[in-house]
Amino acid sequence: MGCTSSIPGRYKNGRRKKKKGSRIAEVAVFVPCLRIPVAVDLQQGLRGIVGREVVDRIMQRRSRIVLLAQENVLEAVEGILEVQRALEDYLPVLIGLIEKERRLEALVEFKWRSLGDNGQEICLASAWYELLSVIHMMAMLSLLQANQLLIPKDCADARERKVSEDAKKVAVDLLLKASGFLEYNIHHILVHLPIHIRRNLPKDLQEGVLEAISIQALAQGVEMQLGLAMECEKATLPVKRRLACEEVIYFAQAHYCLSGCENSDANGRKLLLFLKYKYLEAKAAAYYYHGLVLGKGSEPNDQVSSVCCHFAANDLLIESKRACLSFCLAKPLTRVPPAWGVMKHLQKKIPETASKKSQMYGDLIEQDKAFQTLPDLPEFTLSLKPDDYELPEIDECWVGDKSQPQIQMLKEHLRDDDDDDTFEPIEDLNL
Repeated sequence: MGCTSSIPGRYKNGRRKKKKGSRIAEVAVFVPCLRIPVAVDLQQGLRGIVGREVVDRIMQRRSRIVLLAQENVLEAVEGILEVQRALEDYLPVLIGLIEKERRLEALVEFKWRSLGDNGQEICLASAWYELLSVIHMMAMLSLLQANQLLIPKDCADARERKVSEDAKKVAVDLLLKASGFLEYNIHHILVHLPIHIRRNLPKDLQEGVLEAISIQALAQGVEMQLGLAMECEKATLPVKRRLACEEVIYFAQAHYCLSGCENSDANGRKLLLFLKYKYLEAKAAAYYYHGLVLGKGSEPNDQVSSVCCHFAANDLLIESKRACLSFCLAKPLTRVPPAWGVMKHLQKKIPETASKKSQMYGDLIEQDKAFQTLPDLPEFTLSLKPDDYELPEIDECWVGDKSQPQIQMLKEHLRDDDDDDTFEPIEDLNL
């Protein structure tokens, strides 16, 4: 695992470049470390077992991904889209290797390498592993694209970052798509991997990590929706409170999933720190909006509860800033992000509201224990779900005689000729 600071830019043509005062990246959407395919000899395992056209097509399409992933094309949105198309083109031919009746899934060893600092390479004889890695890469590229959309490169002053409404909406779509890819891996691919293959999977492909990243994508999708709601005049306080509360639940679930995994490496710890920082930030927003809703209530205790919520929001905001700094300082280093979107608004409003409430209720706070009781946040049914994903149709090269090796087709042809031969008895000729 890793984040955007540990991917392309250090690598070119598969080789690590020497560091030249490397630029410290910024993270809007956390992107675990990318894993890219490494060139392997597919002919050796498939020659004489499947048709020449099938072998050639698999090799060509996989080689294209290998080439693109090593040319630094992932630094721009256009490059990401090109690699995504190459992965989508590869899937239909790859699917033929996992069809149960063909019994081909263990014939070829597939190798993938992490673009993180350790550059770990994992080589496994499993077409299911290859499929898992391809769809995982599609998910990571969707997250990477969302991150790039939310960090405009043409912003003159990073402290005044402005992200368009359209960019936020596209980012939400990409986050839901990434979550859908990961959910497909969890429920439809991991279950087919033999136990010995699952034990040798890299940490990034373990079920708990995949689930954590999937939920994190949903959490950040809700974060974008809250930002859009804040900018919409028609969005009510209860709507904003609900979105903030949902965001809290998603980040809590993601942190819980990842906490159950092995996170001894720096990148795993980095992701845990990110989830903690975003959880505290979301909780500060949730208590702020909850306080505003309670402040409009008619019950005797509503005003007291409202004050408690705003004090809690201020404390959580301060704690989230510390957690953000811890995240940024953890390796690999990342820049402290500027306040933008909903948090740009709340980093000003939360301290102002807490200060105003403190002036109004200062004496009562010290005397009344009711002000020390923090109300629970309301619970809501989570509304954001991953996009549904289905594998494409199998490539036509697997259909009919095209998938058969030439020697097999020749044997069948000779057998057919033998069946067609008829022998008529030779009649005696009277000479």
